[in-house]
Amino acid sequence: MKTPKRIEPLVEDGLVDVVLRQLMSGKEATVYVVQCGDEIRCAKVYKEANQRGFHQAVHYTEGRKVKNSRSQRAMEKGSRYGRKEQESAWQRTEVDALYKLAAAGVRVPLPFGFYEGVLLMELVADEEGMPAPRLNDLSLTREQALEFHAMLIRQVVLMLCAGIIHGDLSEFNILVDAHGPVIIDLPQAVDAAANNNAPRMLDRDVENLANYFGQFAPELLTTQYAKEIWAIYQTGELLPDTPLTGKFSVSHKAADVYSVMREITTAQDDHEAKLRYQQIKRAEGR
Repeated sequence: MKTPKRIEPLVEDGLVDVVLRQLMSGKEATVYVVQCGDEIRCAKVYKEANQRGFHQAVHYTEGRKVKNSRSQRAMEKGSRYGRKEQESAWQRTEVDALYKLAAAGVRVPLPFGFYEGVLLMELVADEEGMPAPRLNDLSLTREQALEFHAMLIRQVVLMLCAGIIHGDLSEFNILVDAHGPVIIDLPQAVDAAANNNAPRMLDRDVENLANYFGQFAPELLTTQYAKEIWAIYQTGELLPDTPLTGKFSVSHKAADVYSVMREITTAQDDHEAKLRYQQIKRAEGR
């Protein structure tokens, strides 16, 4: 096929030999199958902001920072240059997330580089070497649904241990290769520690999984993995292999307000006594 204009620089630089075909076109990018030497890979070409169906909602971008202070100030002001930098930062979010998650052992496509709005990455393939299908295109047995759900919950935990929440996880951005689910599409990835919306994003991601797999295994519809995972994460004790039950109970025990106030009063008394002692010592010194 004719080489898309955005991929032409990669061909000129020898990073891509030939564009074989278009694989898919989504709300944020168009993905092509490309030949790179002996390897078949994907080239994800991000759409311009005015062409995307998915926009940079503030609840995704909260907590994101760029290293260049000039760019950060321009983005905050919303200048023309700032909007350009914001667009670049939006694209870089997926690239950075892929590198970080791949290093953490999360099943995501391996990235091979990012060039002027084009992400070169691994082609996720099925057992026959063809592009892997999306999860929503498969018909699952109850056993497969339970297995895939368990695998994805573990991937969600791995991501959170790496400090990242997908933010838009569903059956539409999960591929299934010969070894199981592979998570894709991460431009809206959320910084778990810096974004106040992180718990809600995690809850929605996990709820999407429960609702989809619950069609084949109804018992998954009543699980509460998100709340359980987040509660453990907040204690600082979440590990990639932390045992999970899918159950979560909220404590209804009344707070011991009297004890808390007593501790506060004691601390205040100690602080005031220390100040009085320091004043006396200064007076004696004179």
